[in-house]
Amino acid sequence: MAAAVLSSCSKAEETGVQTAENAERYCMNEQLKKSTAVADVHYTPITEQILLPGKVDYNENDLVTFRSLLEGTVSSVNFELGDHVRAGQVLATINSTQIQELYQQQRSFQNEIASIRKQIESKRELLKDGMIAAPELRESEHQLANARIELDRVQQILRMYRANGQGSFQIVAPKSGYIIQKNISPGQSISADEDALFAISNLDQVWVMVNIYASTLRHIKVGDPVRVKTVADPDRLYYGKIDKIYNVFDDDEHVLKARVVLENQNMQLMPGLAADIIIDKSSSQGNAYAVPNSAKVFHNNKEYVVVYKDDCNLTTRRITPIASNEEVTYVKEDFGPGEKVISKNALLLFEQLNP
Repeated sequence: MAAAVLSSCSKAEETGVQTAENAERYCMNEQLKKSTAVADVHYTPITEQILLPGKVDYNENDLVTFRSLLEGTVSSVNFELGDHVRAGQVLATINSTQIQELYQQQRSFQNEIASIRKQIESKRELLKDGMIAAPELRESEHQLANARIELDRVQQILRMYRANGQGSFQIVAPKSGYIIQKNISPGQSISADEDALFAISNLDQVWVMVNIYASTLRHIKVGDPVRVKTVADPDRLYYGKIDKIYNVFDDDEHVLKARVVLENQNMQLMPGLAADIIIDKSSSQGNAYAVPNSAKVFHNNKEYVVVYKDDCNLTTRRITPIASNEEVTYVKEDFGPGEKVISKNALLLFEQLNP
């Protein structure tokens, strides 16, 4: 009996870790319980994962860019990059000689119409007196109709550009959404052949563009479920699937691009954010207990977990990893009914159990 006790003490001293048999009874207090998390341990098929880099991008099917069809000089700009704008909102005012020419054309057609009307009235009187023939009156009426068509065309253009009598026109938001590109500022000269002045997207839905390397291409197909996490919030996962694989390698990055479409209701997925895309990969290694990676404690080059049954029944257990992925580690050890692991404050409790 004495030899058995000495043997047990010798093993505890060798590992520096207390086992369930030699651990002193320890109970979590209420304050510690509030900040401690407990996780279930499931016996599941071993699943490996592929981790691929990517980037949050705009939904190109929802992207609207604006180019001016008229030349001019920017008088004022009423928005900034990232602003939310409403459809029809005035975004900028442009001074334009082309608008002035359109107003001149409008006045010219108005004067021409007034003159032709007088001619028609006069010719109608002359027709009654037999001084002219009817075709001559019809010719003037035809000229009046053409002048009205040209006046209506010019006025429609002025309304389309929201022109005013000062020789300027307004640029309005074609749809509601966020300003995601801005290439316009006061004093700038613009023309029809320049780059887009701005772009709008509502960001309710974004694309995550995934970089697929040639070595991993065989493991990925359209429809595969994925999990996405960004550098801005690495603890949060967004769930989606491979929506499209672009079957052309990118010349600059030497990768194949794939697309994941994600809903962006909380506006946390901002275009430009770097992201990691996690894709499950089938494995033939069988089943094992899966321990959350956050539950692992490293001590003397070995890995442990704190096993939880209740607040006063906690023990440490050494684990032997079989495989792992971004979320869990599969271990050789078994877990009994009702056994869970500490997934938050594991190191703190490990130290309390092994002073």
